[in-house]
Amino acid sequence: MHHDPNLHRNVLAALEFDPSIDATHIGVGCAGGVVTLTGQVRNYAEKITAERVVKGVVGVQAVANDITVHLTAGTTRSDTEIAEAAVGALAWDAEIPENAIKITVANGWVTLHGAVEWWYQRNNSERAVRRLIGVKGVANQVQVTPKLNATNVKARIESALKRSAEVEADRIQIATQGGRVVLNGKVNSWVERSVVEEAAWAVPGVSAVEDHLLIGA
Repeated sequence: MHHDPNLHRNVLAALEFDPSIDATHIGVGCAGGVVTLTGQVRNYAEKITAERVVKGVVGVQAVANDITVHLTAGTTRSDTEIAEAAVGALAWDAEIPENAIKITVANGWVTLHGAVEWWYQRNNSERAVRRLIGVKGVANQVQVTPKLNATNVKARIESALKRSAEVEADRIQIATQGGRVVLNGKVNSWVERSVVEEAAWAVPGVSAVEDHLLIGA
């Protein structure tokens, strides 16, 4: 794999442009469209933001996020304090069912357990806790267990993709088996890939999505 100086330059520029990221201590390596992030940031939210920003750069096909979270003075919290804050954050989120998710915290790492009916609820549970002070990482082990049976899944996803301005629907192949969806084909960017994934998960009854979409022209 070759080093791409233009991609490297663009990734650095994107990180430096985002005001919520201190890129001073972030290292960037590029090889064949794969970007590796190293170094340190002040909190877990910044680590996740850095990854999201890099995925938005044209030419990035994959990101290895090896950034470590180095909490600054005044931002350390005990596991008990983090757990209490996380319980509160989930309780105050209107889209997460009450008592559906259990939390364990060890050395600043938050693990989410439980089951929800929809993928967006699983996503929201992680978003609710990863911005909390003192969090060093989040492991999301929440399961999606739909109450509805999956019907016409392939047709519903195809219709959703055709409605989307961000997706070239004819480049994507969809296979389904009950509530399981397998995505193949090509997309132009990580943004397009995430739109396709979200469309698949939005169909009632979907319990698993396997994303094999390739990024590239």
